[in-house]
Amino acid sequence: MSFLNTLYVDVLITVNIIIDYFMLLGTKRILHIRGKPVRLILGAVFGGFVSLVALLPALPAIVNLPIDLLSAAIIVLISFGRASPMVYFKRVGLYFTVSFCFCGIIMFVCSVFRPTGADVLNDVIYFNISPILLIILTLISYYFFKLIRRLTFDEAAKRTCSVELRAGDRFFTFCAAIDTGCTVREPFSGDLVIIADEKLLDGYVPPESNFRIIPFESLGGNGILKGFKPDLLKIDGVKADSEVYVGYGKNILKGETNALVPYEIISVQTKKSRSEAKL
Repeated sequence: MSFLNTLYVDVLITVNIIIDYFMLLGTKRILHIRGKPVRLILGAVFGGFVSLVALLPALPAIVNLPIDLLSAAIIVLISFGRASPMVYFKRVGLYFTVSFCFCGIIMFVCSVFRPTGADVLNDVIYFNISPILLIILTLISYYFFKLIRRLTFDEAAKRTCSVELRAGDRFFTFCAAIDTGCTVREPFSGDLVIIADEKLLDGYVPPESNFRIIPFESLGGNGILKGFKPDLLKIDGVKADSEVYVGYGKNILKGETNALVPYEIISVQTKKSRSEAKL
């Protein structure tokens, strides 16, 4: 049931542009997506205009859900660009979950406190409040989800690790950032890939029998990594049990980061260490 007598279209669109922008920003930060702010703005603007479904008569949940999922899929595509199906669905799933939780919080507040000028219409949030107050409330929600992320991801998601690998008679050791958004996989085996700048491998060229071409997708476009499976891999001194490839190239990572290790590998290593400690 709606508690609003009057709904202003300009306020409706503006409110949802601001909310969508911060939810997209949260998704970007959680998944470590590299992208341009202008694309987030374009995605948020699209989301703002999608909010016009609030003007329709009350829709049943069976109709609202497909609309919400389709809107989330388009907003994510606009904001972060194309990606592999697995990465894309992960982004859509996280953005939709954040949106669903935020909408649920607002619905609870509206049902319990019935604030003047606030409601949720067809899963669209409406606040008839000042833009400054709206930005403050949205920022509070953004940092709340950021805090949840810090509490739910273990320490491995916040640090770097030491990588030791042997390839033939060559040994390499380097420091890598642990990245929850690194989901590149070797296309035939589906094994995860550690990404490294080629300078860390000191000119190493794998034998033809162990050489792989590994495609990857990012916001900047598509690319190709040269890759190989190491004969031995240790992360923080612990031998990796899972099958892992090393993909390398020139200037493939930005900033001071020269290597990335997928968080999933670290998660397996952490569980293994805890299991051994119990024994």
